[in-house]
Amino acid sequence: MKHFLLLILLGAALAAKADHITGGEMYYTYTGSSGGMHNYRVTLKQFRSCATANRQFSNPTYIGIFNRVTGERIRDIQVPLRYEEQISTTSNDPCITRAPFVCYYVGYWDFDISLPDSPDGYILTSQVTFRVDAINNLANNYDRIGATYTAEIPGTPAVDNNSARFVGTDLVTICAENSFTYSFAAQDNNGDELRYYFCDAYQTIGYVANNPGGGGGGGGGGNNSAPPAAPPYYGVPYGSGFSGDRPLGGRVNIDPATGLISGIAPGVGIYVVTVCVQEIRDGVAIATQRKDLQINITGCTIAAASLQPEYMLCGNSQQLVVANQSNSPLISTWNWEFTNSAGAVVFNSGNPVADHTFAVPGVYDIKLTTNRGLQCPDSTTAKAIVFPGFEPGFSVVGACINRPVIFTDQTTTAHGTVNYWDWDFGEPSLQTDRSSDRNPAFSYPTMGRKQVRLITGNSVGCRDTIVNPLDILDKPPIGLAFRDTLICPPDQLQLQATGTGTFTWSPAVNITGGNSASPLVSPVSDTKYYVDLDQDGCLNRDSVMIRTVGHVTLSAPADTTICQGDPIRLRPVSDGLLYTWGPAASLDDPSSREPLATTVNTTVYTVTATISNCSATDQVTVRTVPYPLAAAGPDTTICFGTPAQLHATTNGNAYSWDIIDAGLNTVVYPTETTTYIFSAYDNRGCPKPTRDTAVVTVLPEIAAFAGRDTAVVIGQPLQLNASGGTQYTWSPPLGLSALTIPDPIATYSSPNRGIRYKVLVQNTAGCADSAFLNVKVYSTLPTVFVPTAWTPNGDGINDQLRPIAAGMQEIQYFMIYNRWGQLVFTSRQNGVGWDGRINGVPQSSGVYVWQVKAVDYLGLDFFSTGTATLIR
Repeated sequence: MKHFLLLILLGAALAAKADHITGGEMYYTYTGSSGGMHNYRVTLKQFRSCATANRQFSNPTYIGIFNRVTGERIRDIQVPLRYEEQISTTSNDPCITRAPFVCYYVGYWDFDISLPDSPDGYILTSQVTFRVDAINNLANNYDRIGATYTAEIPGTPAVDNNSARFVGTDLVTICAENSFTYSFAAQDNNGDELRYYFCDAYQTIGYVANNPGGGGGGGGGGNNSAPPAAPPYYGVPYGSGFSGDRPLGGRVNIDPATGLISGIAPGVGIYVVTVCVQEIRDGVAIATQRKDLQINITGCTIAAASLQPEYMLCGNSQQLVVANQSNSPLISTWNWEFTNSAGAVVFNSGNPVADHTFAVPGVYDIKLTTNRGLQCPDSTTAKAIVFPGFEPGFSVVGACINRPVIFTDQTTTAHGTVNYWDWDFGEPSLQTDRSSDRNPAFSYPTMGRKQVRLITGNSVGCRDTIVNPLDILDKPPIGLAFRDTLICPPDQLQLQATGTGTFTWSPAVNITGGNSASPLVSPVSDTKYYVDLDQDGCLNRDSVMIRTVGHVTLSAPADTTICQGDPIRLRPVSDGLLYTWGPAASLDDPSSREPLATTVNTTVYTVTATISNCSATDQVTVRTVPYPLAAAGPDTTICFGTPAQLHATTNGNAYSWDIIDAGLNTVVYPTETTTYIFSAYDNRGCPKPTRDTAVVTVLPEIAAFAGRDTAVVIGQPLQLNASGGTQYTWSPPLGLSALTIPDPIATYSSPNRGIRYKVLVQNTAGCADSAFLNVKVYSTLPTVFVPTAWTPNGDGINDQLRPIAAGMQEIQYFMIYNRWGQLVFTSRQNGVGWDGRINGVPQSSGVYVWQVKAVDYLGLDFFSTGTATLIR
């Protein structure tokens, strides 16, 4: 079963204040002529969300009538609202999760107009001040931008035209990241050929995005409360990844012959989508009609097998990694099958993601079946077009306003032939800025940066898109290698210019090749040469100043002294154009005007400055003086709380530590690891100190730990665990398996009222500390001792009723109950008991029942119960 998506238009999740219009269109019917006038019945249709029930459509609204070519305002009319209706639906398909409620209001304005013959035709315009808020495919900071809806009436001889009228349902739903189809099909009563394409949604007033200041009165007076602005109209500012011809991103396309939109929806949000339909009569586009909608894409999911129609492997790889586009939680199985053109299966898989590298180029069928034999089964097919080596490209010649710009396709293909071109020249003021020629020409009526897009394809089915920017200027650009230079007569100099067109240089004095881009000049005095560029009547001028000199001025920097090994920038005073320094080995760039020199020996540097055939030479001596010796002494490591001795040496005449009043040899008392800086100075010519450091590492204070006091029974092995250092020494040796490890095992053959063990803990530096542990040894079987009475009076003696385990691995629980069976205390820790309080309130004297469960050192369960008396 194939599930067709219901699409949500014009979203229901808007706040009540958002009375903004969420879409619109205008269409008309020719009703005949009388008295030299042509009559039309026009309908304006607008949408708004059902969440704006307390808002209203404009009544009346303004409609502007303009000359379609010149933009001249013919007249404005006010039209009353004829009626509005509410439509809604909710999908009951069990294979759609989180199906949304779809609801909106539709307003209709009908009116009649009579217009005289016009070779240019007319454009009818309605404008609203605000769209809905937070449209996802618009650039940031463009909330509540306005909208313009138009209809075009062609000029003579097609004035008897009936506009194309969109007839698709307005109740549609799109689930985010799922495949969908939605028809923008239109009907045309004249039988004209219809061509559909995505186009820019129009703003309200006549200005380009990010460049306010255009004229028009339609934007400022509230929704439809003022006459609309005159054309041209400009597109809304689309955000990154979106454009007028890609309003839902690169995975959604429109069929130019049917108006069917299909593909994979973008993420959750509101998206403005405008579809244009051209009416083509006898091969000529006579008019373009538009439908503008804000589509609300929701977080619903569909348990469907969903793939893109085609997967292009036309670049450099033959590997296809593809997953079902539906992420519905109702899908639990996947079955993939790839077949070649002969019908042979080349790949199959039951994984959610199919990953296959095709061995040979070709066209392959992809079939995905989901939930086979389960609820919501589905299947779909797609094509894999595997022809690597297809690379789109184009070049541009020309960049002048109102002059032809030549576009040349440079697409290359390793398979088939390039046979498809769809150009969009990126001119926002025109709807005719498109071409299907291979190498078209286009004249731009406005300046600025244009985004030129080419969709190109080949005969084996590859398609790809390339977008390049193009700056349209009012004059052809001229590139000059330099604009100001020197020459030493009688030498020659070659001027260098770049650009498209015819070059002319002036004055025609001491110049050869004045009509080329790179003439030779040999001026004998200062001369400014002008270059004029003519590109098909589009003119530009630039200039190059050439100053003449009789010799080269050069003065090397003064001799200097530096610290040995330090870099120094050599800065001569000169009007030279080219420089040569030596010796080159100690210079970063011997041909630089101001090279960086790094030397350990006194060095004489020679510099030659050149202007054409003239040159001059000079020298500079760089003397080096070694840094003074500074040695702070070796790094050292000390125990926490002990001093450290620093031993420094120097051959300088002065020194200092970053500690106060310290000599070469000094004692420091750091409490943490510290770096001490020693600086040495001298008066031999190196003004910089030498520095060295001594790091005193302070080992952390030893936290010696021998373990907690415990009790065992005869024959029970006791694992001791000391910590805090790297070396351990235990004493006395009674019962211990080893004396120099952190974790010896103690075993006992006789009882003992208490053995006090000491462990000496040392770190890597020999720092030491001690810890102690008491062990009692009982001659009983493993047991848990619990006293028969306790006195919680705070004297530190018998203040808690607690368990004392002997021969136990763990206490699983120790619980105490009062006389009414209420649990008053529970614990799992040996030696932790109850102090006779509940929520801080002392309990009365009396008998309490206890229970204990433990596991002995052999792994056997132990259980005991008894009573104890609380004595106050």
